Amino acid sequence: MSVSPRTQLFLFLISLSSRMGLSRSIEDNDASDGLYSLLSLDQKRESEDFIFRRPLRCLDMLATEGYFTFTASQPQLACAAFIIAEPSEVISLELSDVSINCGAGDFIKMFDGWVLKGEKFPSRQDHPLPLHQRYTDYCSSTAPGAVSRSSQNVAMIFFRIHSPDSGFTLAVKKLHNPFPCNIMSQSPEGSFTMVMPHQRRNCSFSIIYPVEIRLTELSLGQAKSNELSPQRQVWSGCSGSGDYVELLGGNGVDTSKMFPVADLCFSLSGLAQMKIGCDNSVVRLVSSGNYINRVSFQYRLLEQHELPKTRENSLDNYCSVE
Repeated sequence: MSVSPRTQLFLFLISLSSRMGLSRSIEDNDASDGLYSLLSLDQKRESEDFIFRRPLRCLDMLATEGYFTFTASQPQLACAAFIIAEPSEVISLELSDVSINCGAGDFIKMFDGWVLKGEKFPSRQDHPLPLHQRYTDYCSSTAPGAVSRSSQNVAMIFFRIHSPDSGFTLAVKKLHNPFPCNIMSQSPEGSFTMVMPHQRRNCSFSIIYPVEIRLTELSLGQAKSNELSPQRQVWSGCSGSGDYVELLGGNGVDTSKMFPVADLCFSLSGLAQMKIGCDNSVVRLVSSGNYINRVSFQYRLLEQHELPKTRENSLDNYCSVE
C-alpha cells in the first residue's frame, strides 16, 4: 500500500509525539483506525453541499475542513491534534458543544503554530505575536465557545479530559493568505516562492524531511539574480545586512535552535543548491522592511544513499541518521 506525503508527515509527528508522551494515551485500536482513515480520506475535500464530519482522536492530524467531535471513552490526559493547510492558507478553529469540567483539571487549548518535543514553530523570533497571545484557553474564556485563527498554515489543539462521555466539537476552516509566511510543507518535494513586501519580518519554509534545496531566484533589496553560484556562497556574516536568506538544518522545529547551513545576501551567478540530511530543512527569509524581498526554490527528498551515515566535518553532512 502506497503512503501519501501527508500520511508520512503524520507518522513522523507520531514518532516525535511519542517522545513527548502524547501517544501513550492512544489506544492501539484508535491508532490503527486513524492511520487507515487517513489513507482513505487523505485527499478528500468538501464540496459546497457537503460538510465533512468525523470523530477526533486523542492524537490526530487534520488536513481537511470540517467538524471533528471528540468524546472521551476513558480519561484522556495528554491529547493533541495537529492541523495543517496549504501554504497559501491560514486556519480558523472554533469550539462548540463543549462538555468538560475545567474545575476538575480538564482543559482545551488552541495554539497558533505547532509544538513538537517542547519546541515551537514558528519560533519566538519569527512569529509576529508574543508567546502568551498564541494560546487560546477555553477554560479562561468568558465566551460560550472559543475561536482561534492561525498566522500561518499550521495550528494545534491540546486537551485533557478526565470524565467519560465528556468532549467537544472542533470546527476547522481555511482562509486565503495573500502573503504566506512561516510555512510547514506537507510534501517532501515541490517548489515555492516567499515574498515579503516592505515588512520587518522573518519567514521560514520548513520541510520535515532530509532534502536537497535548489534556490532558483533571489531578490533582496536592489540585488536580483536568477542564478546563484555555490562557489560564491556566503557562509557567515549576512546577518548584518538586514536582508538575507539562510538555509537551516536540524532535528527540531524551532529555527532559532537549528544549524546554519548557508546564508545569501547579495546577487550571485550560477546555481545554489544544498543537501540537508536532517529531520527538518528550512529556507528562512529575513527582511528589514526596507525592500520587497523574494526567494524562489525547489526541493526534493534525498535518496537513501544520499543520507549521511555518520557525523562529518562538512556543511553538507552534519545531521546524524538514527
